[in-house]
This record gives sequence, C-alpha cells and structure tokens, in this order.
Amino acid sequence: MTNIEKILISLDFGKQRYEVGELAHSRNKIYFKFYPEFIRKDLEISPFKMPLSNGILSADPEPFENLFGLFNDSLPDGWGRLLLDRKLSSQGIDISSIGPLDRLAYVGSTGIGALIYQPELTETIESSVSDLDFIANEMKSVMSGYETDILDELYHLGGSSGGARPKIFIGFNPDTEHIIHGAITLPEGYEHWIVKFPSSFDPDDIANIEYAYYKMAMDAGIEMSSCRLFRGGSGKVYFGTKRFDRIGNDRLHMHSASGLMHDNFRLSTMDYGHLMDCAFRLEKHINAYRKVFRLAAFNVFAHNCDDHSKNFSFLMNFRGDWKFAPAYDLTFSYSSHGHHSTMVSGESRNPGVKQLIELSEYFGISKSVGIIDAVREIVSKWKDYATDAGVSNSSSKRIERVLQTIK
Repeated sequence: MTNIEKILISLDFGKQRYEVGELAHSRNKIYFKFYPEFIRKDLEISPFKMPLSNGILSADPEPFENLFGLFNDSLPDGWGRLLLDRKLSSQGIDISSIGPLDRLAYVGSTGIGALIYQPELTETIESSVSDLDFIANEMKSVMSGYETDILDELYHLGGSSGGARPKIFIGFNPDTEHIIHGAITLPEGYEHWIVKFPSSFDPDDIANIEYAYYKMAMDAGIEMSSCRLFRGGSGKVYFGTKRFDRIGNDRLHMHSASGLMHDNFRLSTMDYGHLMDCAFRLEKHINAYRKVFRLAAFNVFAHNCDDHSKNFSFLMNFRGDWKFAPAYDLTFSYSSHGHHSTMVSGESRNPGVKQLIELSEYFGISKSVGIIDAVREIVSKWKDYATDAGVSNSSSKRIERVLQTIK
C-alpha cells in the first residue's frame, strides 16, 4: 500500500455539495488549505480552531496526531479503529505504517456528518449478514482476539463508527420494521439508524438500561433522537438510535465538542461551563445555556460519568446555522478514572446541587433550581423506568443504590 500524501475534502449535504480544501502530508507535518471558492461561501465549519483563511494551516501534534479536530472527528475510534486494524493486518499491512491521512481515505464517504474524503479506499460490498444475534457473536470473537469469517462485512457495517462499544449502521423502515444492512443510500421509507452491541465489560441488560435512560432523559426535558430496542432471533434485545446527522439521505455537518475545542477526550480538562460557552457562541442564543445545563443536571443525578467531550456534538446545516445536537450515549456509567469526565464548576469527583447552582449563577440562568428539581424528580423514579424497559432486578437495584447517594 502506498501511503496517502494528499486528501481532497468535500462537504456533502445531499442536495448541496461544496469542495472545501486539501490536506497534505510533508516532513511529518500535516497541512491544510481552504479553496478560495469555499471561503467565499462563508461557511465556518470549525470556527474556533480553523476559521476561514487564505493561509496554509497546520495543527499541533497533540491531541490529534497533527490533525485538526474537524478531521479527527471523522476518524473512528474504539470499535471502528479495531476493525480497520484487523482488516489491514489480515491483508499483510503493517498498521504502524498507517497514518491519519490513510485512515481518512478509508473513511471516504462513510463517516459521520457531511465531510467526504478522496481518494476513497473503502470498498462497497454486498452484506448477507442480517441476524443481530449472529453479528453479536462474531463481534465477541473479534473483541476476544479471534478471527471471524465476516471481518470485511463487520467493517462495512460499522467500521466508520466512533465510540468504544461495537455498533453497526442500518436502514430501518419504521412502518414495516424491516431492516437493511450495508446500504449507504437508503430506499424511500427507510431511515439511518445505529444499533449498539455489548462490549466485553457490559452487563447482559445494557440495552435495556440505556433504553430506560432514554425514556428518563426525554421526560426530564432533554432532546434526544428516537431510540428503540431491536430484537434478535433469540429474543435478546439491542439498543438502537436514529442518526441525527442524517435526514433521509441528506446530511448535516457534525462536529464534537472535543474536535471544536481540541480537547483530548481521554484526558479531558473540559467543564460544563466550557460546553455552555461553546453552545452559546455557535447558537448565538441564551437558550443554549439552558439546554446544556439541563443535560449537565441529568448526567450528574443519573450518574453518567462517561460524559466526555466526544459525547457532546453540534450540527450545522447547509446555510451555516449551528445547533447543539440531540443528547446521546446517556446511560449509567463510570469513567476510566471514576470521576465525571466533564467537570461541573471545577468538580469531577462528586458534583451535585451545589456545583450545578454555581454553574447556573455564573451564566445567569434564571429558575435554575426549578430545572434541577425537575430533573432530580424524574431520576428519582428510576425503578419505574427500569421495570418498563425490562432491566433486570439486580441491575435496577445496583443502579438505584448509587443514584440515592448523589446530593
């Protein structure tokens, strides 16, 4: 394989497509230049770290291997990166020789949001895999280090996905409940969805837990994309969510808080205050503060400690209008270090009402105590949500014991 030295970048909204610029690799550095025609569009696709400019831009080596956060957001991590590494290794390619531009070429047109990369090294294959239980079992083999006969298909189904948990992209028809696999462009009546599968560390009822959290978050006034449980042939359920970066076959530009602010989500120094400021600067409306604050309250009282900067995103349409993306990856969780990944008024170990009030006062959020009380009241009904979602009694009690300690 010849290492990629140049990548051409486009922004494909579906009905509108713009040529953005070029990435080039030279002497262990990666450089980027906007096309003059794109600059005239006045679309700020990464306004904090990559404002429109006629100059040649380069990012620092950290935190994204010489990439700007805009492009790092397109790269799969966790499960998606594991699949690509296994795929390349099976072809006799030394993965240590694969650089960021090579990985972007493998993403091609299959990544999140609206960014498209050329040349595209992704191969389109027909997927005959359909049973969710079978996919789950093959995923377990991959995570355990064993070989699988459907590695190429698993990569095609979910190789461009982010996050640690295994997942696949599907087309789902909500009227017929029919699922199709492996199609980038969907037939009429189908929607783009993501189906998650358990990691090796997850409890057996992780899908039920996340679905209960979805219902709880919605009742707490948090915007989320539609979610549901998908059932395999054995009756086992898997958590699924509709993609919010797709509207039919059209796309929205998506940028994580991590990428926007160049925050290393694995060693994050982000506070919810930073996220609120970011949301306000993009949305240009004070309601952005309230949306982020409500989500912060939910993550605190529901003990979602994996609230790192890649688990918050923003969406931009073809006119350049930004909005805080619907919440995602809301579930009972611990971070790798046991603290909340995103601080609340500087507190990450045991944030509670005190820190939330300090946060609201700093940003001048009126009636913040009402938001705190409303969210807390919903989370106090955890057992009801757990029962309705089919969470096991042991998991329900385990989670309840922790939720009752949060003050």
